[in-house]
Amino acid sequence: MSATVTYQVPSPRGPQSVTLSYARVGRGEPLLLLHGIGHHRQAWDPVVDILATEREVIAVDLPGFGASPALPDGLDHDLPAMTAALGGLCEALELDRPHVAGNSLGGLLALEMGRARLVRSVTALSPAGFWTQAERRYAFTVLSAMRGIAGRMPVRVVEGLARSAVGRTMLTSTIYARPGRRTPEAVVAETRALAEATGFARTLWAGGSVQFTEDVRGVPVTVAWGARDRLLVPRQGVRAKQIIPRARLVRLPGCGHVPMNDDPALVARVLLDGSR
Repeated sequence: MSATVTYQVPSPRGPQSVTLSYARVGRGEPLLLLHGIGHHRQAWDPVVDILATEREVIAVDLPGFGASPALPDGLDHDLPAMTAALGGLCEALELDRPHVAGNSLGGLLALEMGRARLVRSVTALSPAGFWTQAERRYAFTVLSAMRGIAGRMPVRVVEGLARSAVGRTMLTSTIYARPGRRTPEAVVAETRALAEATGFARTLWAGGSVQFTEDVRGVPVTVAWGARDRLLVPRQGVRAKQIIPRARLVRLPGCGHVPMNDDPALVARVLLDGSR
């Protein structure tokens, strides 16, 4: 079941209230799940039931995405503010250094939480921040185009396209290697989530200067990359390994940028192994 929590986060203007929506299920050590830009926590649905057999899973809508409002005006959607918001979430939910896993933007945030020693392990799936400037511009151009198309497309058109595998491919093949496996309901919901994300522009703008260049010490790190990632290409995983030399680098055969739906069993195993 979904819930919301409101708590205070420091800012240059004094403490600010942050509200985040999340779902919590399962038993075991806590595992916090962070989605990518323009997505929502339901991106993790294909693996949640598997994970919940061995972990207490907390899937969160990041600020300005899904059912979570954007950060207040005193907080930017940059790495320091987003990391502080997630650290505050852990305190509010009484999560004592949970394991964390993230995809894309969520992977970058997971690594940043690891660098800040807020978590006990990090698993990052195609994390942002290991790009060249040309690769970043390409990814941002694609994301902005996807956002524009989603915003202009009437819901009835999205629903019509989502009924067929071909239509789902048209809508989601940029992020999934096997888009036909995504359910029509999920495709409609995530297309609307992209169109309605109040934090999209602020988060994308803040990401223009992001480059992950520091090692993550003191916590185990797994970096996994879809072999068919068309948004953040797999060679970025090699750069991640060079920057975080003790990280375990895992290849995800047959998976795209958001691999959870392409191969749920494989991704769940990587997440469970990474959070031992």
